[in-house]
Amino acid sequence: MIMTVEDKIYINASVNDVWNITEDIKRWPEWTPTISSVRFIGQEKLGIGNVVSIKQPGQPESNWTITEHIPNKSFSWETRRRGLYMKATHLLQPAESGTVNTLRLEASGFMSIIMWPLFRIATRHALRKENQGLKARSESDQNH
Repeated sequence: MIMTVEDKIYINASVNDVWNITEDIKRWPEWTPTISSVRFIGQEKLGIGNVVSIKQPGQPESNWTITEHIPNKSFSWETRRRGLYMKATHLLQPAESGTVNTLRLEASGFMSIIMWPLFRIATRHALRKENQGLKARSESDQNH
């Protein structure tokens, strides 16, 4: 059974501008409170098979492997912990004069079932904060 949480936000910036901020993973701690630190393991770029070590507040450091990558559109990465598999997707779509950014987290494994009520609430909150940070960063970059 796969548990899914999703958050969408409209950003008043072009897909290309939002993508440039999205793919610059090492700078995420500057604009999202959901990421404390980012470190590439091996190649330092967004590409299939590349691994990124992420530290989030209140969580252990996790290695995320990039599994899908479509420049200027989307990327997905996956991580595993004991009893838990997670896949996060970042999807950008053109809308009116800006971009709709969709963040989705899918979780499976026995721990996702046990922890789902709490996990769902915490994840929804984290995705919302990340989207709000991306919106603020993208729209402020438009003004400079």
